[in-house]
Amino acid sequence: MTAIRNFAGRHPQIVAWIALAIGMVIILIWSAKDVGFTPTQWAALIVTTILLAGACVWIIGWGDEEEQDITSSSTSEENAPQGKASSS
Repeated sequence: MTAIRNFAGRHPQIVAWIALAIGMVIILIWSAKDVGFTPTQWAALIVTTILLAGACVWIIGWGDEEEQDITSSSTSEENAPQGKASSS
């Protein structure tokens, strides 16, 4: 159990991708169970859904990177000597 927690702490986006993909695939299967897809169509839909979940997590991660950039630039300005502001 600690190995899973350590992995989740080191790779939060991969864990979010896995969790979102599982949820999206469950919803896909439940909502399209009576459509009559062939096994090849199911495989294509499931792979596409997993890739879409990854794209969603990746796009959401853009906001995290922007917050980290803002935080690091404001921290460097606060640590600058009096009268000398860093140029960002």
